[in-house]
Amino acid sequence: MISKTKVSKGYLTVVPKDVRKSLGVREGDILEWTTDGDRAVVKPRKRRTVGDITAILAVGGDAVRDKKRLERGEL
Repeated sequence: MISKTKVSKGYLTVVPKDVRKSLGVREGDILEWTTDGDRAVVKPRKRRTVGDITAILAVGGDAVRDKKRLERGEL
């Protein structure tokens, strides 16, 4: 699937509807931008629910380790 958007004044662009639907992107979501050679890579950051946070707190343990696991999507 190839979608195109234009970068407008202020470097704004729109996430195409088919991409939003496919990735489940909603208003207020965070998109993470990186580069891979000459390509731009955009990934939505998974939203955390109250249940996710409660589960993390219930387990206890090392906060730094748990944060890294959370960022990798392991929790």
